[in-house]
Amino acid sequence: MADEQHFQDVASTVRDLLRHLRTEAPLRPGDVFVLGASTSEIIGQHIGTATSLALGRLVVQTVLETAGQEFGCHVVFQCCEHLNRALVVERHLARERGWQEVRAIPVPGAGGAVAAAAYERLEDPCLVETVLADAGMDIGDTLIGMHLRRVAVPVRGHTDAVGEAHVVMAKTRPPLIGGTRAVYDEAEAKRRWNV
Repeated sequence: MADEQHFQDVASTVRDLLRHLRTEAPLRPGDVFVLGASTSEIIGQHIGTATSLALGRLVVQTVLETAGQEFGCHVVFQCCEHLNRALVVERHLARERGWQEVRAIPVPGAGGAVAAAAYERLEDPCLVETVLADAGMDIGDTLIGMHLRRVAVPVRGHTDAVGEAHVVMAKTRPPLIGGTRAVYDEAEAKRRWNV
């Protein structure tokens, strides 16, 4: 199992990756950030086979402190496959955004340690079926893509692992429309307006 140094390394890596993501993605207060994470994968085991609630609590705390408090994002936490990858969110956010609430309470072994820790930690948690997040982090190949806005763009960090788990991050951008004459750059648009 993981020791104290391993926990500190995991928290530090997650924090550093989130700060790197923010340099690549224009995260603004009020944006939605989705986290999917497997504690089993972080400690080098197959997803869903070695759940660690202590590690889940650490990951949740680190992400809430960084993406939540520091960046001002609404953090949502993806459950595992057993709960159809539903998301743990604050109930007020679900109501404000019009997200469909679904009923279950994530626990280790049926929802995942990270989702269980998030449900335990949030003030008034509920589960929703789906969201359209502005950015996200996937620790352990949990497949968060179904909850990202179109168009998802991968972001590479200084490492491709948190503990033993593969990690990938994503930002999103609006789909580009309009063909060859369309302008996507603000400076170019202003230049053309002043012709």
